[in-house]
Amino acid sequence: MKRLLIGLVAGCMAATMPVAALADSPHFKKGGLPTCTISGTNPSLSVTCTGVLAGLGGDNLEIDVTLSGSAVYQCQNGGGNTAPGQNRVLVGPATTPTMISGSAIKNGNLTFTTNPATLTAPAMVSGSAAGCPNSNWKGVNPVLTLTSIVLDIYQPPPPPSTNRIFHCTASDPLSGTVALIC
Repeated sequence: MKRLLIGLVAGCMAATMPVAALADSPHFKKGGLPTCTISGTNPSLSVTCTGVLAGLGGDNLEIDVTLSGSAVYQCQNGGGNTAPGQNRVLVGPATTPTMISGSAIKNGNLTFTTNPATLTAPAMVSGSAAGCPNSNWKGVNPVLTLTSIVLDIYQPPPPPSTNRIFHCTASDPLSGTVALIC
């Protein structure tokens, strides 16, 4: 009888102890799917993303924005003459993290804006990379095109990567403000 009474008291105490709230259903609020705004001029483009989340736990959050693109160069010879390059040169991927403290999450809700992610094409590449007539030429004056935005949200932040709660993407053509698909 004494053991039963001790067990009941211990069970009641455990049931009344506060526990951390866990996210059981992270999701984007209606109208809160992420959108990204692309700005900048060649050879560098910048992207900032916003969104509204609900159903989050109280842990810190990490939002990674990864940009990829390609650049087309002009071919320039030793005399300074230029001609169009023939190849698209891959640029990136470049990832920029945004760390958000768990204290910014209120009742499981969070409106976020990411740190600006930047993708920059090299000012000069080899003539062969740019598709120039021969190795005496070099690729100059890049025109950068953003071809992919990936937004990954983790709670808590990695490692491990299994903490990813959202993977959102957008691809060609990318300019202005674009909605991501999650």
